[in-house]
Amino acid sequence: GDQNIEFQRLGGHEIFLKKDAHLHDRCKSHLEKVNALLKPIFKEDPFQVEQDHFGFKGIQDTYITHRFEGQLNTGKMMLNLLQKAQKLGIMVLNGMAVDTFEEGPNGVYIKADKHTFSTKKMFVATNGFAAQLLNEKVSPARAQVLVTCPIKDLHIKGTFHFDEGYYYFRNIDNRILFGGGRNLDLKGEETVQFGTTTQIQQVLEQLLVDVILPEREVEIERRWSGIMGVGGQKNPIVKQFGDHVCCGVRLGGMGVAIGSLVGRQLASMV
Repeated sequence: GDQNIEFQRLGGHEIFLKKDAHLHDRCKSHLEKVNALLKPIFKEDPFQVEQDHFGFKGIQDTYITHRFEGQLNTGKMMLNLLQKAQKLGIMVLNGMAVDTFEEGPNGVYIKADKHTFSTKKMFVATNGFAAQLLNEKVSPARAQVLVTCPIKDLHIKGTFHFDEGYYYFRNIDNRILFGGGRNLDLKGEETVQFGTTTQIQQVLEQLLVDVILPEREVEIERRWSGIMGVGGQKNPIVKQFGDHVCCGVRLGGMGVAIGSLVGRQLASMV
């Protein structure tokens, strides 16, 4: 991988809580079929069953690992993207909410806050916020996150999911970043308002100490939230409206993985 953005192929692990024995067995029963579909792409079987060697508590004895999944330093990824845009002479205007737009014969007229301007082409890439501008089947989905203070001799390396992917955690340097719990309040988390709730944060903390880091003292350093774009299907919406407006939205919580491809597809529409 590109060392400028620090990609590390540490494996992605789907772990299963004790209560999820049926889901665990069902996933393992489909492993051979899924590997057969993906082997032409990866040249090897990507998924394998592994014994727990991280010392998690309250989980099934085995979990399913995607051997080719990795971690990306998303902060460095965005920094490099901004630097590339600046080198190409692209102006980035942060904190400017677009109210309305109107397509004309020669371009698009955009009203944003107290400013109005025009452009030849307009891409809507606001994901969970896209329904504010377009009549598309994409809904906001807030994801709440916490990150621990540094942990001495942290032995957990990799990316991990559980409870059908509603929870996600990874190491970031010598910390644990842990997010999820949207399924505890699906309607309440269908919002474009950033923020955290006591209900979900308490469950995250409890799972952190009961499952991920049992018998370890940990402190939480920061909490925050992000807004994803989801819908009835997992594939993104990449389409053109008229001659001058396109969109690439509904990335389904997979934006880091597929965002670059969606961006490339949008660029090809110019």
